[in-house]
Amino acid sequence: MATGNIKVTAENIFPIIKKFLYSDHEIFLRELISNATDATLKLKHLSTIGEIKGDIGEPIIEIKVDKDKKEIRIIDQGVGMTGEEVEKYINQMAFSGAEEFLEKYKDKVEDSGIIGHFGLGFYSSFMVAKKVEIFTKSYQKGAKAVRWECDGSPEYTLEETKRKERGTEIVLHIDDDSTEFLEEHKINELLNKYNKFMPIPIKFGTREETLPLAEDAPKDAKPEKITVDNIVNNPNPAWTKSPNDLKDEDYKAFYRELYPMQFEEPLFHIHLNVDYPFHLTGILYFPKLSKNLDPTKDRIQLYQNQVFVTDNVEGIVPDFLQMLRGVIDSPDIPLNVSRSYLQSDAAVKKIASYITRKVADKLTSLFKKDRKAFEEKWNDIKVIIEYGMLSEDKFFEKSDKFALYPTVDKEYFVWSELEEKIKPSQTDKDDKLIVLYASDVKAQHSYIDAAKEKGYTVLLLDSPIVSHLLQKLEGSKKDVQFVRVDADHIDNLIKKEDTKISKLSDEEKEKLKPIIEKVIPKETYTVQLEALDSNANPFIITQPEFMRRMKEMQATGGGGMMGMGNFPEMYNLVVNTNNDLVSEILSTKTKKKQERLIQQAFDLAKLSQGLLQGEELTNFIKRSFQMVK
Repeated sequence: MATGNIKVTAENIFPIIKKFLYSDHEIFLRELISNATDATLKLKHLSTIGEIKGDIGEPIIEIKVDKDKKEIRIIDQGVGMTGEEVEKYINQMAFSGAEEFLEKYKDKVEDSGIIGHFGLGFYSSFMVAKKVEIFTKSYQKGAKAVRWECDGSPEYTLEETKRKERGTEIVLHIDDDSTEFLEEHKINELLNKYNKFMPIPIKFGTREETLPLAEDAPKDAKPEKITVDNIVNNPNPAWTKSPNDLKDEDYKAFYRELYPMQFEEPLFHIHLNVDYPFHLTGILYFPKLSKNLDPTKDRIQLYQNQVFVTDNVEGIVPDFLQMLRGVIDSPDIPLNVSRSYLQSDAAVKKIASYITRKVADKLTSLFKKDRKAFEEKWNDIKVIIEYGMLSEDKFFEKSDKFALYPTVDKEYFVWSELEEKIKPSQTDKDDKLIVLYASDVKAQHSYIDAAKEKGYTVLLLDSPIVSHLLQKLEGSKKDVQFVRVDADHIDNLIKKEDTKISKLSDEEKEKLKPIIEKVIPKETYTVQLEALDSNANPFIITQPEFMRRMKEMQATGGGGMMGMGNFPEMYNLVVNTNNDLVSEILSTKTKKKQERLIQQAFDLAKLSQGLLQGEELTNFIKRSFQMVK
């Protein structure tokens, strides 16, 4: 048996880094600016703990582009490197100077904000450059400046050079197939995407600034224009500050900074800030939802130590909250080596659980603080909350404190209030609480009106996922059933007694049913003869609650019975045997008149449900005029 060490050669690893490690070439700038940021943060920490004496100034990072020379320069005023450190950090692939620094000063430096972990970011340069140079000088007293050069092969040059300033300058000699990165607008695009909130000021060129006129300036005085550094980032974004230091306007201003093309104000915000068992900060906004909402735009942005990672937060943010907007920043989010996507583990689940709990607590707080304002926002936030109730059990448990159940009369109840209000009148003979609801006030007006005449409360539940939610509510609450108000005649929706006496005998009912079935299409309607109040309509069309709900669930996905969504529409035609018109239909001797009465009553029932259209509606109107002549 033989043992040994597997060896990785530069000849093998360089092509992998260049072509496969970083799938998106544009992140080279993010990685190099991240390295420059780390170098600057190290300098600041060393100054703070007294290892660097004297004033370090206000270090910045500068990006320069020379289109003629095909060069991009990334310049920092950080700790710099000695020749030995270049050998260690640049020539030893995957050796992280950031990790070494954090380990060395772990007892003296807390919350460093240092970004690097893998020691591979620098090599992303070779995705766009045919040659890379490093000019660097360490902060250490007596250190000599050095120059490093490599053309992407395993060979490099390291030599002393003349440089007075502390820090590092990286020069990328851009390859012919990557000249797009020499365009100013492209660099601006990358800086705005990845480095908008980096903790060190980033300069890219200059801009003109107009100075305000003095109060005593002459009327014909012209404002003075000066040239200033063009700082492209905000090093101190709102999420890095304490909520106590921010006002509501500050949160709104940050929302506009995140989404400059969004013109609607957010409904409210949630400031996230946790130190244990993981570090996480951020701000989430509830946007005003609209039919034109594009879920692929203006999404929650994920950062790691203020470095943009992705706006695809699947996994770390629960599904139901991915309609929100804002920022999440955590150094504890496990990323792959290229910092391009999440690696799922227990930490991610803990973070997702925390976010869910924090949102639920915030909603409870908002409801208690200003219930009226919360009710006014309900239509804009209900889909998110209802989705959360469906998909997250812990959120569902907390939702009783803030989830609202609106009525058709625009009253709002939490569950305990609704239960107390309807229990005396809407408990059926089997001691089950029947919750009546409508999904369309106009289409179901007659049914709503009939229920209100009985003194019943009718909810308005019209979101697209309501059928799924009702299944969950019925499964979690004892002896509760939700029934849409048009699922049956009102007397049958909440049965208070076993039977009503019918005017028609059993023999008469047996005679009547086939007469009606000859006129009514059997493939769609099932005829049911029932004894209802004599003032109830003669014909009533209903759709069984179970079948309609299963079809809706299948249509919206994730529930219902397999294939139910493709099942043809099926209705019940309830014939009221206590209505005088039904008795007249039975007693009519002329078959033609009998069929005409049945068709007219049937069409009226369809009309009340919005089911009478096209040719059938035209024939109904003609027949109606003939009958009133």
